[in-house]
Amino acid sequence: MRAFGTLALMAVFAATPALATDWPHFRFDEHHTGHQPFETTLSETTVPFAGFLWQDELNGELVDFSSPAVVNGVVYIGNVDGTLLAYDAQGCGSGFCEHPLWTSTYLAQIVDSPAVANGIVYVGSQTDANSNDGKLDAFAAEGCGHPTCAPLWQGDAGSESILESSPTVWKGTVFVGSFGGTLFAFNAEGCGQALCKPMWTGALGGSTESTPVVHNGVVFIGADDGKLYAFKAKGCGRRKCTPLWTADTHGPVFESSPAIYKGAVYIGSNHALSVFDADGCGAATCAPLWQAIDDDLYFNGSPAVANGLVYIGLESQLNVYDAKGCGHPVCRQKFVLFGSGEQANIASSPTVANGVVYAGRNTADVLAWPAAGCGHPSCDEIWKGRTDDPIVSSSPTVVNGRIYIGGSDHGFRGRLYVYGLQ
Repeated sequence: MRAFGTLALMAVFAATPALATDWPHFRFDEHHTGHQPFETTLSETTVPFAGFLWQDELNGELVDFSSPAVVNGVVYIGNVDGTLLAYDAQGCGSGFCEHPLWTSTYLAQIVDSPAVANGIVYVGSQTDANSNDGKLDAFAAEGCGHPTCAPLWQGDAGSESILESSPTVWKGTVFVGSFGGTLFAFNAEGCGQALCKPMWTGALGGSTESTPVVHNGVVFIGADDGKLYAFKAKGCGRRKCTPLWTADTHGPVFESSPAIYKGAVYIGSNHALSVFDADGCGAATCAPLWQAIDDDLYFNGSPAVANGLVYIGLESQLNVYDAKGCGHPVCRQKFVLFGSGEQANIASSPTVANGVVYAGRNTADVLAWPAAGCGHPSCDEIWKGRTDDPIVSSSPTVVNGRIYIGGSDHGFRGRLYVYGLQ
């Protein structure tokens, strides 16, 4: 009876259609919270039954940090070879889908995540491996009618590579950061030419791998000089703009992107999670509302904020905090999410969907935990999806009953992996 009940339950869940949802850019929503609230198929009850559905090798190249976007039934992802690839999000009817809908021309290196808006897919790249010239690349999201598509236009970042900083589209402007320490703002429609100059730039005090986010007309981005920067999103009327205000993040903001939740900005740095008032403090430099600090261990990735909780990687585990803080300047975690088996960094940014939190771990695993915890200080995973690739720095995209994520370093090759109820 137990076996029959389990099989029957799986059949019911597999037959239940998920609501059609798009995941248009890194961290899902306009506030980059990593919280996808529309999932109906995968849950704490059903995700233990999820299995591998399909994969592709992405032209045989590594996927490092690039995370999938899923829009209008198409999944987009980039690889370090400098190729943007587009696949049917439903797969191809077999476990290995080696024929994408279309791929981009060679762009030298992509380690950021694509963003899709108004029929255009944007991705940043280092387009010349010798000179480190950076570009924002814009493609027709539906492709060009051929297997390989050239950009509609490119935004010129000069000699500054665009690495993990992913494009953010807001009211006709595309924002992206560079490793040279600049926030770029381009016209989302291009300039009528093949190569477009930015409308304005913002100078940062250090390199950035942080993805910008816009809230109430202010664009926020972190930098490796240990600061959060806030700029007026419409610019300042000049080509080069100075920030409205900055804030100390207790160390370099390596690969962490800000999230906005209930009027606060959450961002990680190498040894801290910091929370600031999104309206600033009326001064040029602002202090945090509260922080979580660990000077011995490293925080990884971007925070996810959902249902009053904050999730962020702390080396080989996820720490979970009360989003309101604790009434003190420095707060401890409420509980820890810990994966069984071999241990390694969780560099993947967590995703929260339908009561489950997901993250990749550099042990060839994708892990899932109950988002509300388990009633104990430490919780083990409720599901583990194995990849063939030990490096899983890509962040999970969870939509329409499926989990999409990139992996890399299996014989110097990478893959797109897709899991769901079978």
